[in-house]
Amino acid sequence: SGSVVAVTTAATDRFPVRDGLSAGTKGAVEQLVRGFAAEEGRYGVRFNAVGPGMLTDGMAERLINSAELDQSALDVTMSRIPLKRFGSAADIAEAVCFLASDAAGFISGQKLNVDGGYTV
Repeated sequence: SGSVVAVTTAATDRFPVRDGLSAGTKGAVEQLVRGFAAEEGRYGVRFNAVGPGMLTDGMAERLINSAELDQSALDVTMSRIPLKRFGSAADIAEAVCFLASDAAGFISGQKLNVDGGYTV
């Protein structure tokens, strides 16, 4: 028994410009999550994924600081997020902890986008 939570990207559900390579490879990881959930569930092992959206730290922070992502691009991105804010690493950690916990004991083979509604 146990739980595995992969961290992928919300970009596999709604493609953003400049994230093509990430979306392709992480889409493959999501398929592995589904496959492992189907194959290994008989042993009580759950497999799920979390798909982060735009965050205030990590890769987005580097893009902003390097000016690869200017204010107009940030404004366009923000306009597409219903909650009108970027997430944080803490938001992603909360989702991972939930999916790994017993509270999610009947959830397997799923992806939870943590993206402020970007993929709706």
